[in-house]
This record gives sequence, C-alpha cells and structure tokens, in this order.
Amino acid sequence: MPFALKDKIKKLDGAQWHSNSKLWIAYANDENLQQIKETFSGTDVEVKITESDFTLIKKKKDPYRDLEKLSEQHKRKIDEFKKWMIQKRYANNTVNVYYSCLTIFFRYYSKKPANEINIKDIENFNYDFIIKHGYSSKTQNQYISAIKTFFIKMKGINYELNNLERPIEGQKLPKVIPIEDVQAFLAGIANIKHKIALSTIYSLGLRKGELLNLKLKDISFKRDVVEIINAKGKKDRVLPLPKKLKELITVYYRQVKPKVWLIEGQKPETQYSATSLEKILKKYLGRIIKNHNFTPHSLRHSYATHLLDMGVDLRIIQELLGHKSSRTTEIYTHVSMKNLKNVKNPLDGFEI
Repeated sequence: MPFALKDKIKKLDGAQWHSNSKLWIAYANDENLQQIKETFSGTDVEVKITESDFTLIKKKKDPYRDLEKLSEQHKRKIDEFKKWMIQKRYANNTVNVYYSCLTIFFRYYSKKPANEINIKDIENFNYDFIIKHGYSSKTQNQYISAIKTFFIKMKGINYELNNLERPIEGQKLPKVIPIEDVQAFLAGIANIKHKIALSTIYSLGLRKGELLNLKLKDISFKRDVVEIINAKGKKDRVLPLPKKLKELITVYYRQVKPKVWLIEGQKPETQYSATSLEKILKKYLGRIIKNHNFTPHSLRHSYATHLLDMGVDLRIIQELLGHKSSRTTEIYTHVSMKNLKNVKNPLDGFEI
C-alpha cells in the first residue's frame, strides 16, 4: 500500500492496525466514512462496513486474471500430457499439480507454439510470473518439475533444460509437539473416532493420506502388524501394531463398527476427509497449546523425534517412516534434544 494512503488511514478516528489479520480497523462515523469514500475510491483497498466500525483490506491481485485463455492447441497437448502421466503411473497428486502448472505456463505463452518455446522463455516465466508475484521456492520447483517432465520426458526435447537452475531452498526444521503435550491432548479426547484417528497417525508415524487410506483389512490382530499399502512413491511397508493402539481399536470397533476404512466419514463405507482431520487436531491440541499452528503431519514429525529422543536407531526410524533416503530421516537429529541436553553450557560454570 502506498505511504500516502497509509498516512491517511492513520489519521482516521480510531484507526488500528491488526498485524495478525493484516487489516486496518476504524470507527464507522460520518466523518471517517466520507474520508474513506474520497480516499480509496478506485484503489486496490477494499472497505467492509459494519454498524460499529469498518475494515480496510488490501485486495490481493489475481495473477491469473490477466493471462490469456488456454488455446485449443495447448489444451490438447496438456491433456495428452495428463494421459501420458497416468499411464506412467504418476501419483494422482503429481498428475493434478503438473497439469495445473502446465495450464498456467501455456496460458502465459498462449500465442507461442509449444515447439518454439526455449529455455530463455522458461527463465523469463520464472522471473516475470513466479518471482514477480511472490510465489514460494516450493511452487517454483513444482513448475520447473512439470515443465521439465513435459518437454524432456514426454516430448524428448531438451532445450538444455537439465541446466535449468532450481531455487535454493532453506532447510526448514520439522515442527515437533512436546511428548507431554501429545499425551495430554490425546488423553483428553472423549470422541472415540477422533481419538483413534489422531492416536493412529501419531503412534504409527503416518502421513495424512496413509491414515485416510488405511482399511480394516490392513490391520492384523493375529500378527500385530499394520500394512501401509501404496504409500508415497508407491511403496508398501509393514509396521508393528502398538499394544495401546490395539486396545483402543478394539474398543472403537465394538462401539462404532466401521465397515471398510479404519476411520470412516459420516456415511458408512466412505473415507474420512483431510479437512476434518485437520479440524479435530486444531480443536483438541488447542486445548493444550493455545493458538497453535501444528498440522496432522506434525504428529508424524513428533513421533520420529520422540523415538530418536528415546534412543531408537535412526535406520529403524527410517524404515518405520518409509523414507527412501536416510538423509530425509537425518533431519530429525537437528530437533532431537537427546544429545544436546548432555552438553555442558559454559554459563553454568559461572558465578553470576
């Protein structure tokens, strides 16, 4: 927002900036309303008025709005690309993400035939669209992967794309919930289905989709194992069934009687939704940690870190999590306090 507009907002009666919500609030009196009308008409600031106050919100520009429509020629090529990915057995999520990325890319170059697009065009798209509109390095990587897969793997056209630089991404440490808080919030869940959902994802270190896709037939009480079928990378893995989880599932099955999936939706034989899983975690963990921003995947991170803190070998944790590379699992060594707590701090030897 231009400084001139910001200065005018500050002078409004009762003007306050709410940093968490990223908005200004002021009183809805006649003087303010007249000033607002004169100042912000035709700008990118949205005004929402209530009986007691009004809110000023900077409108987000839609970067897709100004793009040309997808040409029929490009649409045929993208549809062809989608079919190619499906028959190559790419994961559904990958197919959808790459299809979406290619759609935007070819809308950006709507008037240029695909076989005339070169590496310079791709670099310009990265700068003038991805960087300019403030997209994350993760999103930029998705576009690069989609474009390289389309041109190199499907079309066999290189354009020196192997030399296309990816953005440098910082290493974000996994967010870990303290083990005492995990125990407290799981113990406080009265709804048996919700308790099973969150206890299972934590005690088995599952990804969100792995829990939602877990069927009753994948759990063996005789062998005390849980089979995770067709997980990330189309890999299966077998996990030991924890004694406590086995007891909980027994009680849960007698009460709820699910038909197909371990965790079912409101209608029998339907899958539980990812949104519902996120909501119940926010609700129950919120009773222990106010205003938290943990996600269901944080339970997986917490499980791995807690195992490491308990002295479990990193190679075993890799197997339990289903990581292809040990380097992926090693990130938990950066958040585990097991060894760091044994380091004597020089300050502790001071007399201060």
